[in-house]
Amino acid sequence: MKKRFCLIGIITALIVAGVALASCSNLIEDLKLKMPADFVKINGGTYDGTAPLTPASEVFKVGRRVVISDFYICNHEVTQAEYEKYCTYGGSSPSDTYGRGPNHPVYYVSWYDVLVYCNKRSIAEGLSPCYKINGKTNPDEWGGVPTSSNATWNAVTCNFDASGYRLPTEAEWEYSARSENRDIFTYSGSNTVGDVAWYKGNSYDLGTSSPDYGTHDVKTKAPNSKGLYDMSGNVWEWCWDWWCGTIENNTPSVGVSSGLRRIERGGSWNFGMNSCVVSYRGNSGLDLYSRCYDLGFRLVRSAN
Repeated sequence: MKKRFCLIGIITALIVAGVALASCSNLIEDLKLKMPADFVKINGGTYDGTAPLTPASEVFKVGRRVVISDFYICNHEVTQAEYEKYCTYGGSSPSDTYGRGPNHPVYYVSWYDVLVYCNKRSIAEGLSPCYKINGKTNPDEWGGVPTSSNATWNAVTCNFDASGYRLPTEAEWEYSARSENRDIFTYSGSNTVGDVAWYKGNSYDLGTSSPDYGTHDVKTKAPNSKGLYDMSGNVWEWCWDWWCGTIENNTPSVGVSSGLRRIERGGSWNFGMNSCVVSYRGNSGLDLYSRCYDLGFRLVRSAN
C-alpha cells in the first residue's frame, strides 16, 4: 500500500513539475521578449480558404489562403496615459466631452502619429523599432508629423521580424477578435453587443448630458475568449493595411501594397452595432493625417 501511495505521489509531483516547467518556459519567453504583462500571446494558424466563417468575412474568405504567425497583442486599446508618456498631441487633445482620463483610450491620433508612438516606445524599452521612414527608424529624424498627405511617410516600411511595437495587420486584428474557431460570436466575445461594447446605443444616443456619453475607461466591458477587451466598440482602431474595397484571393496577408487610406476596425462609441461586428471593415474616408474623436489604436508585437 505504501508503495502505491509513493508511486502516486511521484506521479503527482512529476505532473506538477511539468506544469511548473511549462509556465516557467512561457515566463522565460515573455521575459526574453521584454513582454508587458498586459500582452496576450496569439498562436498563429492557417486559414485554408475552404470553408466560410460566420459572420462572413472579407478577409478570411473562401478561396483566399491566409497565414498568421504567432504574435502578441495588447489586451486593451492604448490609453491616454500610455500615449502621453511618449508623445504629445499634434492637434486637439482629449476632452471631457468625448472622455478624458488616464485609462480612457487615446483618440485624436492620426495614423502618422501612431508610427511615431510605436517607434518611440520601442526605442525607450530597448526594442528594435518596426517602422522605417526614409531609411531611418528614429522618429526624431523623420521631421514633423505631416498635417497633409505625405508621400515619404506613406512609403513607410514595416519590419515584421523586429521586436518592437506596431499596428496589427487587418488579418491579425480579425483573427484576435474572433473566438478560437473563428465562427461563434457576432461581436468580439458575445452575441449581445452591450455585453462587450460601448457603442451608439449605450453611449452616443444618451446625449452629452449623460455620464455614459463618449469614450469609457478600457476594460470596463467583458473580454473575448482570448482575454482582449474593447475589440468591439469604445474607439475605432487603426490597422496597418491599406484600405481596398475588395480583397482578392491572391492578396497577401498584410493587404494590398498601396492605397489612399488605412483600415479601421472594431466600431466605436458613436457608431451602431453593425460596426462592432467582428468582420466589419471600417472605411470612414479619413486620411492618414486625420485626427478624430472616435479613433485610436491597439498594439501588437511579433513573437519571433
